[in-house]
Amino acid sequence: MPQADIENLMKHSNRPNIANVLIIDDDPETARFMLEIMARKGIHGTIAGNENAANTFLEKDDISIVFISDKISQNNNLSPTIQRSFELLRKIRTNMPELAVIMISKNETTTNLNQTVKSAVDAIRIGCHDFLTKPLDCKKIESILNTFLPKNHVATIDSANGDAHDIYRIVGRSAKLAQTINLAKKVAPTSAPVLINGESGTGKELISCLIHHESKRAQSPYIKINCAALSDSLLESELFGHEKGAFTGAHTRRKGRFEMAHGGTLLLDEITETPLKFQAKLLRILEQQDFERVGGNENIKINVRIISTTNRNLLQQVREGKFRQDLYYRLCGIKLVIPPLRERPEDLPDLIWYFVNIYSYQAQRQITKLDPAMMDVFEKCSWPGNVRQLRNAVMTSLIVGNGNTLSLNDITWLLDELQLLQNEIVSDCDIDEQDRQIAAPQDRALGGTPLVDIERQAILDTLRKTAGNQTKAAKVLGISDRTLRVKIRKYRQEGILQLI
Repeated sequence: MPQADIENLMKHSNRPNIANVLIIDDDPETARFMLEIMARKGIHGTIAGNENAANTFLEKDDISIVFISDKISQNNNLSPTIQRSFELLRKIRTNMPELAVIMISKNETTTNLNQTVKSAVDAIRIGCHDFLTKPLDCKKIESILNTFLPKNHVATIDSANGDAHDIYRIVGRSAKLAQTINLAKKVAPTSAPVLINGESGTGKELISCLIHHESKRAQSPYIKINCAALSDSLLESELFGHEKGAFTGAHTRRKGRFEMAHGGTLLLDEITETPLKFQAKLLRILEQQDFERVGGNENIKINVRIISTTNRNLLQQVREGKFRQDLYYRLCGIKLVIPPLRERPEDLPDLIWYFVNIYSYQAQRQITKLDPAMMDVFEKCSWPGNVRQLRNAVMTSLIVGNGNTLSLNDITWLLDELQLLQNEIVSDCDIDEQDRQIAAPQDRALGGTPLVDIERQAILDTLRKTAGNQTKAAKVLGISDRTLRVKIRKYRQEGILQLI
């Protein structure tokens, strides 16, 4: 097949949000056959005719699966050998142990049957997932692709792609999530500072990435720093940089994140974890758009857009004196609130199928159906870990379960854990001061009432007034979440608690 036709097939299969398959084979007929199958399935195929080309693609591309001939050459001037194929296979297994590798035998006649069997045994022993012989079977190739690269449709509210791979992808269809995305896209073209508020695991970094890539700064740097992961001194050095000799271990001058983000966007992740002393320095830099490196006196001018994230109630932090009020108003030019997963249950199926698409290769399972009983548990769960927790639950179900239906039947500990979280509302954000008054004692005589009855009434009244939010109720009552759950379980068993 002409090389131009092969390149044309590769071009037409190069679409957004698709997997990337590397085919290491110098046979043009194999290339044509494989690329036609992948083009029909919307999968991007890359051809490497020898080991050198394969290494180049493996180093620079995000490869999803590899098909490798059992005889390849180091370059186009050498004859193909089995030795080179197995050396490359061992290298892939060492550097990318989870990458699916399928070996294709070049031996097509019965005279080479012994060599084919030996190659198959050796390949499987090294870690090859399957071994195919020519002539290749279309249905077998499609079955392998369906197992390792499923293409279940999911609704995507917004996404951006580069070089055929996701830069970010926001999955869902709920009105609440769409409202947040629309506001993010509306503010993106400006340089206004953005504060993104949401519980842990809701996708605050994804929204930040969307804002940057929809902005006029999209071609400029996008720099991130996790404020919670660094000590005070390290945070200052990471953000502002330092001069040579500024402190022990500062052997060379180092640029900080502000300097690296010049002309682009800087994400300050978990901004509430910064100390007050540092907040004062940060405020001055944001106002003046200039700073000095640690240990230096050179004034460095910058033009940086700031995006901040937090999982806390920032206004409450200001009221308690844990966060500077002036810095809050400087960061909160536009505030975006990401709804927790429990408030958008209509996004659950799309998110589940999305994670099935990503992680099916680890379990080598073709999932065709979601168990209704599992979905019922998922819909009732409060998901305190949000999308991150759902991702882990799906991954666990894929790996531990069996068959074509994704369920929790074989994972009793996970089922128990999720059922314990049913109807329980959990929030990372700090409780407002007014909530502390929810369970204020009513003006009535309690003399002669058993303490157990008073306790039960206090718990039930507080749960009613917090609309079933068990975390808030526990804080108001001054007890732990676990203690409250034990009480609620007891009331349910006694038939007393019907409201939660």
